[in-house]
Amino acid sequence: MRARHDWPITRRITMFAGVMAALLSALLAAAVMLAIHRYATEDRTSEIAADGGRVAHELEHDGIRPPQVEHADRNVQVVNPSGVVVASTPQLRGRPPMAGFTPIPRAMSTGVVCGGVFPGGDCHIVVAQSAYRQGQDWIVYSSGPTVPPYVTPWLAATVLGAATLMAVAITILGHRIVTTALRPVTAIRAELDTVSDTCPERRVPLPPGRDEIYDLAVSVNRTLARLHAALGQQRHFTSDASHELRTPIAAIRTEVEDALYAPDDTTVTKLGTAVLGSLDRIEAIVGDLLTIARLEAHHPLTCEPIDLAALVTAQCRGRAGTRKSFSYELQPGIVVDGEQAGLSRLLTSLLDNAERHAASTVTLVVRRESPAEQDSVRSPNGVARLEVIDDGPGIEADKRELVFQRFARLDTARDRDAGGTGLGLAIARQIAQAHGGSLRLEDSHGRGARFVLRLPLAADAKAVIC
Repeated sequence: MRARHDWPITRRITMFAGVMAALLSALLAAAVMLAIHRYATEDRTSEIAADGGRVAHELEHDGIRPPQVEHADRNVQVVNPSGVVVASTPQLRGRPPMAGFTPIPRAMSTGVVCGGVFPGGDCHIVVAQSAYRQGQDWIVYSSGPTVPPYVTPWLAATVLGAATLMAVAITILGHRIVTTALRPVTAIRAELDTVSDTCPERRVPLPPGRDEIYDLAVSVNRTLARLHAALGQQRHFTSDASHELRTPIAAIRTEVEDALYAPDDTTVTKLGTAVLGSLDRIEAIVGDLLTIARLEAHHPLTCEPIDLAALVTAQCRGRAGTRKSFSYELQPGIVVDGEQAGLSRLLTSLLDNAERHAASTVTLVVRRESPAEQDSVRSPNGVARLEVIDDGPGIEADKRELVFQRFARLDTARDRDAGGTGLGLAIARQIAQAHGGSLRLEDSHGRGARFVLRLPLAADAKAVIC
């Protein structure tokens, strides 16, 4: 049974078609033979009855004569009212009546008799007819051999041959149909075998018919396109990460080489101070890369009810010594299910970005989003909305999605000296998506940038696995 499961689909379907065709052809041949046999039996019964009817007519009008039949295998007996055979065909002369049943007066009865007066135990169709003579009912028995199940050899051979030919034709047709149907699958498989990281732009051919295999090919091409994009993004990200790490490493190397070249012009304290800044940047980049790897691994988050207003207040309280001022529009009771560390990291990235680019003020808004405003995030419990707005130069509408790309820098205002690794906003969006929410850069009512975070509201106050 296991070996059959390893057969190719073409062989399995062909075998199934062949078996079903053989069964159906056999049933059809049997039905045809039964119908022909029944028709032939009825026809022979009619002929036998005609032989007996002719003798009964002669008996009623012309008296008793030796019965005559047209076929050598037919027999006729005339039985008087006392049950004695008074006339018969030569084959049954001197024999008792061929059947024990009698017809209804002025009617006819039919039956099959095997053995008895018939030699060799053969079965014969016997027709009993009544004949009225001299005021009494006489019986005329007429008989003939039964029709064999195959009727005639040539007919059985013809029907069997036609059934076999039909079964073979259906099997061949089924094989051709499945082979033709699976030919695009073979082409798709052959093309997939050529796809590699050196030629990820290849796509599988689309079959001419818009059937399930066409839909499969379309889905495969979409998957290949996504993999191509992901591979390109990975290569771009690897290049950017290498470039970002190379800069502080080069700075460290320069400081160390200068110290080795002129050891009298520097001290360990001076060298350590110069190197620590670059090391801090390397540590920040590596930490962000690890965070991205953890988010992309889709590890489950241990969530708990978090009050967004309290989270914003706690985060901003630690920034009281900065040169930027904070204004708040916090609606109380906005609770979401989330991971405390993840949402804190998200809010930290938004606040760091706002502080770097705000002229003087950063505004934070926490409120429940109305059903009319819900678009990218929908929840039966409602949607929480967190806005971080700065009064800086803002970002052009066609470049808003670029800020969420890794290591993206739009202008000189967002260079390395401004702080950050270029991964904060990308990580913030991944954290939002991991919580079932979204993070977008939307139109600001004044100058500056407005980041909008949407999260599903909590259903209850219990800790859950997101």
